[in-house]
Amino acid sequence: MTTRRYTSVLVVFQRDRINVRLRFGNPVCERQIDRRRRLAMFTPGSTFALLRWEANAYGTTLSHLAIMRAVAPGETCCIWPYVRPGAKILLFVAGWSQVERALKAVDTVEALGVAPADAAPEYWQQVHNRLWVHETPRTYSQEQHDAWLRRRELLS
Repeated sequence: MTTRRYTSVLVVFQRDRINVRLRFGNPVCERQIDRRRRLAMFTPGSTFALLRWEANAYGTTLSHLAIMRAVAPGETCCIWPYVRPGAKILLFVAGWSQVERALKAVDTVEALGVAPADAAPEYWQQVHNRLWVHETPRTYSQEQHDAWLRRRELLS
């Protein structure tokens, strides 16, 4: 039996039809499949955001944002479209108004000078929970980030 060492994400772009793209994340490698698709590979523990938009002749049919953590072989995960074998979901929102609110949270982390992929996973879970109940997410702070870096160092 072979085990997967990487989580693969299929990125797709078909004009006026489908756009599945990475909003942030640090893939270890990328492979172009054809002119509309590429495959990004993430190591276990990596955090990435997948922005998905689809439309038909009548307009937008769906818009989603999912922030996920790549899992290690044998670790429990959620099966997700365009992600193999799956990932742990830290944040998921649907509908353009909620997606915009989540993207603003991503922007505030970037404004702090922190790469969103390096932010504490618990922060993304907090943003998910706050958006779910239509509250404003708390802002990410440098102190929170420093505490996450120290905790991550102790865990490794």
